[in-house]
Amino acid sequence: MARYDLKDDGELIALLVVEDRSAFTEIFNRYNKLLYSHVFNKIRDEDTAQDVVQDIFVVLWEKRLHVKNINLSGYLFTMTRNRILNMLSHGKVVSDYTAALSHYAEPVYPNAEEIFYEKQLSAIIDEEIKALPPRMREIFMLSRFKHLSNKEIAAKLGLSEHTVADQIKKSLRTLRFKVGVRILLSQLFIF
Repeated sequence: MARYDLKDDGELIALLVVEDRSAFTEIFNRYNKLLYSHVFNKIRDEDTAQDVVQDIFVVLWEKRLHVKNINLSGYLFTMTRNRILNMLSHGKVVSDYTAALSHYAEPVYPNAEEIFYEKQLSAIIDEEIKALPPRMREIFMLSRFKHLSNKEIAAKLGLSEHTVADQIKKSLRTLRFKVGVRILLSQLFIF
């Protein structure tokens, strides 16, 4: 059985061209963390950074027949740089378009039904925040309602920044799921 981790990038590219999935897996294992770190340092958003890196590897697989005789690391980092620039450029276009539209939009006032659903959603969110485990709830409240940074929360509670970030991420995931389920269930039982 061939050891792909011992192969250089050129050999992996040659194997990738003939659709060797193990070569692709080795390329992914070799460059995934590097690319993620690079993207995260530029955009500072974990989920978006993961999405960008995943897209890079999807494109690499889709273009595998056309990547002969390339510098693999240079190719991957160039694709990554271009993806980041496109994403930032697109964000600016959307922001500019939204700003331009806001000058022409008439103010819209919520009707009674919208106010009712907004209050109902707010009550559901409050209940689910109260249902979080005590430490997770405390970290979430400091982050979202006191607007403290992860570093400030970590110092205040004697935790590591990584623990704080992880707790915030878990609380957001939990809240999205539980609030989503409650909203879905409330919609199912409304006739």
